[in-house]
Amino acid sequence: MAQTRIAPPAARHEGQWAFDEQREPLNGNEKLKQEDDGLNVRHRIETIYAQQGFDSIPGDDLRGRMRWWGLYTQRKPGIDGGKTATLEPHELEDSYFMLRVRCDGGTLTLGQLRTVAGISREFGRDTADITDRQNIQLHWVRIEDVPEIWRRLESVGLTTQEACGDVPRVIIGSPVAGVAADEIVDGTPAIEEIHRRYIGDPAFSNLPRKFKTAISGSPHQDVAHEINDVAFVGVVHPELGPGFDVWVGGALSTNPMLGKRLGAFVTLEQIPDVWVGVTSIFRDYGYRRLRTRARLKFLLADWGPELFRQVLEEEYLGWTMADGPAPPPPPTGRRDHVGVHPQKDGRFYVGAAPTVGRVSGPLLDAVADLVDAAGSDRVQLTTEQKLVVLDVAADRVDALVEGLEALGLQVRNASTFRRGTIACTGIEFCKLAIVETKARAALIIGELEQRLPTFDQPITINVNGCPNSCARIQTADIGLKGALAGGEEGYQVHLGGGLGLTSGLGKTLRGLRVPSSELPDYLERVTRRFDEQRLEGELFAEWVHRAAEEDLR
Repeated sequence: MAQTRIAPPAARHEGQWAFDEQREPLNGNEKLKQEDDGLNVRHRIETIYAQQGFDSIPGDDLRGRMRWWGLYTQRKPGIDGGKTATLEPHELEDSYFMLRVRCDGGTLTLGQLRTVAGISREFGRDTADITDRQNIQLHWVRIEDVPEIWRRLESVGLTTQEACGDVPRVIIGSPVAGVAADEIVDGTPAIEEIHRRYIGDPAFSNLPRKFKTAISGSPHQDVAHEINDVAFVGVVHPELGPGFDVWVGGALSTNPMLGKRLGAFVTLEQIPDVWVGVTSIFRDYGYRRLRTRARLKFLLADWGPELFRQVLEEEYLGWTMADGPAPPPPPTGRRDHVGVHPQKDGRFYVGAAPTVGRVSGPLLDAVADLVDAAGSDRVQLTTEQKLVVLDVAADRVDALVEGLEALGLQVRNASTFRRGTIACTGIEFCKLAIVETKARAALIIGELEQRLPTFDQPITINVNGCPNSCARIQTADIGLKGALAGGEEGYQVHLGGGLGLTSGLGKTLRGLRVPSSELPDYLERVTRRFDEQRLEGELFAEWVHRAAEEDLR
């Protein structure tokens, strides 16, 4: 096969490694990575920093390489959002860490769940948050305790390796992979193989920026594939049978772009090789001059899907992927897996809704006891900050549901607001945040449940503390981005975004920033108008794009 070669740029180059003369680091981040692989920081943490304490950590490791092992310094308490952009990093940060535990595919065994719960209780002041990328984040972690935390996690098959940094992040997958009655194909073997072969491989530990992967064979498209750098979406090929459609170049942040189909069909067995090819293109051709343009989405926007596929096949794979069909629209209805659902083997899975993913060590311990009593060994985390217990026998479902709901985890009667609201970490712990998120979102849920007790239409409310969109504000029915409004904490509003059936980016209304104190009133007002004006079967995002502007304010 004749290879396609991309010519070096004629003008200012972007620091792309594919052109050998352009390996010179063009910014501080690239210089830091060139000087020492982020994976190497673990040895220093174990032998120096954990022994000598926080003050022994130099800045390049503290605010750079330690991310390769899931560690970020957390925000110092008491610093208001108005100072976020004016203070230096050392003025914002506390001497404690957020530690991110990667749960590829969202999977936790009973033993792993108990281990995380114990670490939360002993080392994290009972903190634990389920993220919208199926990780668990702990807070208040001391550097002195990190080696013991790693030992406990790794003893049960968990890791924090490459949970952060310019690396392949956690691979998200369907939380009901392998058990859902309507599943097209189970993507779990590909997730496990990629993790086994490539996570921690120095060949991929210096990418231009973070790299996100999603693999799901669910017809419900339950992993937000449109906003991942590479995604594999379950489809049925008319001749080749079940497999995956390949998507590339999705990401949000301050320049949101939805992924694009390559028009290529791959089998389950081919996924790891295609993943390596796409990741290698990003490593070699990705832009490294400016951090703001160092995501794969910018390369894809410049190349287009056809050229990207050609380079992937000719320069990296050495074989041609089959052309394939686009995935059909997902079924109508919710895809958060909350409630009680039959598995294909006659057992059931039970999905529960904590409030915006906030749990705790004691709560996880109690969940583990219930899971054990139900005869299960598997808990799954979802991209909606929920958890799902798999493999529950019919005669144990009611006891499990009763126990989960007694813990405050809603199952059968979860309100649409509890099911549909997610939130990022926010100003409580995040150095980038401007506003509170978790507590604010919990308040919103409570208010809307009281004010609109009979409202049952699916609606998503995503609350984010800054413009970086960790909580996917641009793809929510109602996205709330932290901002200052009239001198007080408030939110810029994005309306009408969505994934799946309503896949697209939300719109903002000129001048609309809602102070925190007015947020419940605003959300009630817009939700009531939707309920009054919606057509039969119409979704919130569809209504937004036809509604009069005054009805959206």
